[in-house]
Amino acid sequence: MARVELKNVKKSYGVAEVIKGIDLDIAHGEFCVFVGPSGCGKSTLLRMISGLEPITGGDIRIGDEVVNRVPAADRGLAMVFQSYALYPHMSVRQNLSFGLENINTPRAEIERKVGEVAKMLQIDMLLDRRPKDLSGGQRQRVAIGRAITRKPRVFLFDEPLSNLDAALRGETRVEIARLHARLAGTTMIYVTHDQVEAMTLADRIVVLNGGHVEQVGTPLDLYERPASRFVAGFIGSPRMNFIAGEPAAARGAAEYGIRPEHLSLSSEGRGWPGRVLLTEDLGSDTYVHVETAQSETPLVVRTPGQMRIGAGDTVCVAPDESRAHLFDAEGRPFARAPEAE
Repeated sequence: MARVELKNVKKSYGVAEVIKGIDLDIAHGEFCVFVGPSGCGKSTLLRMISGLEPITGGDIRIGDEVVNRVPAADRGLAMVFQSYALYPHMSVRQNLSFGLENINTPRAEIERKVGEVAKMLQIDMLLDRRPKDLSGGQRQRVAIGRAITRKPRVFLFDEPLSNLDAALRGETRVEIARLHARLAGTTMIYVTHDQVEAMTLADRIVVLNGGHVEQVGTPLDLYERPASRFVAGFIGSPRMNFIAGEPAAARGAAEYGIRPEHLSLSSEGRGWPGRVLLTEDLGSDTYVHVETAQSETPLVVRTPGQMRIGAGDTVCVAPDESRAHLFDAEGRPFARAPEAE
């Protein structure tokens, strides 16, 4: 079983504490994604699990074993880096087989495993090429394939798609999701700053902030029931609108949050009067930025399809009150009071 448990795990560099006593339980076979802003500790935490970074306090358990002092090579893990970390002087075939050769795997078994993995990742036609002759997406597939051949207890991914362009990120994200489905029962821990990757890949997401865990839950749990203002603002694109004015005060809260897709526009009628500052037409959606008296910053409204609307137009912005979020002064969810008239 490849369950991963963290108990009060800490990491300090001198007097600077960067991981502040994290407790986390990742189930066998789970796809768990760490997200958070730059500097929140997500990559450091992954490296601590891998054994590449020593811990300052607490315990890390993989399966039934506490691995605090177990070298990285002996933890039964495989890590995929954003830089690919391929051997440039070796062919794809040699990169895939290198780890197996190091543990004296019989040649026939190496060839069988390399062939299976290459076919699974659609790189079987590239086996005689070197990394310099591959595209970024192909290199990343080779790096993933090298990890698969080792049959690790846990896969660790450290922002593996960040060096790819948008189209390749989308394609490779789908491949990683399919890989997890094929390798049933394999635990995967994945670090990313891209919430689209997090929302589409994860069984559960761990949101980190300032070296501690803000919330752990399924993608929809975090999206619909954020445990803090930080999570509400971090999960979702475009980000949630926050209003500290009358809509919040009328309900006894410090801030009123509403997602862009839970606002609607009309030329006249109910809602908050406003003036359009900017429209972003994405084809399938349009993001409309509206200046209103209710908010110090422009509200972003997400509308389906194309809108015949432009800068300077007068509109009314109406929130779906049933989808609004209220927060107290500490950024915690605020119990709803009866709606103001």
